Amino acid sequence: MPRILVIDDEPLVRSTVVMILTRAGFSVEEASDGAAGIAMCHKNLPDVVITDIFMPNRDGIEVVMALKRSYPRTKLIAMTGGGQTRMMEIASPAKLLGADHILHKPFERESLLAAVTAVLGTPPPPRSQHGT
Repeated sequence: MPRILVIDDEPLVRSTVVMILTRAGFSVEEASDGAAGIAMCHKNLPDVVITDIFMPNRDGIEVVMALKRSYPRTKLIAMTGGGQTRMMEIASPAKLLGADHILHKPFERESLLAAVTAVLGTPPPPRSQHGT
């Protein structure tokens, strides 16, 4: 089963993403900022990293750049919010710097799972009865 690392400084967002992915059958770890997330990748490289863009201690752009440089095969999904204009300003550089997919907050369970399965090149998991 693919391993996923979720990096987000907002505990509610992070725990929600972790819960959705865990219920879908993925092995998931979490980090509360970019520096901790990068350190975790050096110890145990995940298959997919999902990172928020705006965070303390190394933002998501720095995470994307560092991981693409060190681990070019690791799949990266960047999450961003903050309104349509701000999303467009950030999404383009994140994609150019190596993010494989951009998720715009807020997003639905299906969008998250579709992004993960798309970067992994696997079929989506069956819908759960939990309605998450």
